[in-house]
Amino acid sequence: MSRTAVSTALAPAAIGPYSQAIGTRELVFCSGQLGLDPATGALVDGGVAAQAERALLNLRAVLDAAGLSFGNVVKTTVFLADMADFAAVNLVYGRFVTDPPPARSTVGVAALPKGGLVEIEAIARRA
Repeated sequence: MSRTAVSTALAPAAIGPYSQAIGTRELVFCSGQLGLDPATGALVDGGVAAQAERALLNLRAVLDAAGLSFGNVVKTTVFLADMADFAAVNLVYGRFVTDPPPARSTVGVAALPKGGLVEIEAIARRA
């Protein structure tokens, strides 16, 4: 199985030894995206909803770089620093996914990189 790195300047650069995404012939595995502004590398202001929107915009940019869209996404995982933010993130998330929505897990975590409030990763299928 060959694999290819997917990269775009329209999403934040990796902050460690990983790729923004890795594609195979059939699948693209997108690394988790935080609510980081790609231009500055800083978390966006405005709380969890703003960070969720920016994370999803970053994820959209990575999918686009792979020639895909949210319509190709089959599974997402949402990581929350505070499960009390579930409803707020869900509202934003619902504006990005297509019908039928992908399978999803939401996990509460002790902390996220850079003090983020939400991180979202995805697996997409090439049509």
